[in-house]
Amino acid sequence: MERRDPGAQASPTLVDEAINQVRAGDREAFATIIRAFERQIYTYCYYILKSREEAEDAVQDIFVKVYRELERYRKVESFSAWLYKVAYHHCLDQIRKRKRRSRLLSLYKEQHPKAYYEPNGEGPVQLLMDSLSAEESNLLILKVVEQYSFEEIGQIMDCNPAALRKKFERLRKKLVRQKMNEGGGSHGEVARSN
Repeated sequence: MERRDPGAQASPTLVDEAINQVRAGDREAFATIIRAFERQIYTYCYYILKSREEAEDAVQDIFVKVYRELERYRKVESFSAWLYKVAYHHCLDQIRKRKRRSRLLSLYKEQHPKAYYEPNGEGPVQLLMDSLSAEESNLLILKVVEQYSFEEIGQIMDCNPAALRKKFERLRKKLVRQKMNEGGGSHGEVARSN
């Protein structure tokens, strides 16, 4: 099931060799794994967390966690699927923490409404991603950007692939409706679930 990941700089064989070297005690070999997946994991975290700073921090935390837990990785699933699973759960934890902080901040904003200015200079992709839940963003990125199969996404998200296929279809229809409501283009502009 191992396949070349879009944007990866190293072959699966090279990544497997690096994993074996790290497990044998060569800490420097982990740099190969980071180089192979850093950009993809950053992009993934950015669209889930919707913050450049949080995504940068998350990438560092995820690779530290992966390094520490590398012995738990089993070749039953692809390394990239396992890595995305770690990233997915880390991002969900960050969103939960953010919600707790947000409650406190909203109380402060209510008491000091003019203390905050929030510019609205966002592009259409960011506006689209902002309208999605974390689960929807996750599914969209894994399917459309990273081009994982529903079976692989099921492994990453601990979900049934058939249920994910239905969720993706509903998400696609939601995006089509949203695009049409904005006066946008036709159905052909939105990704299909092939």
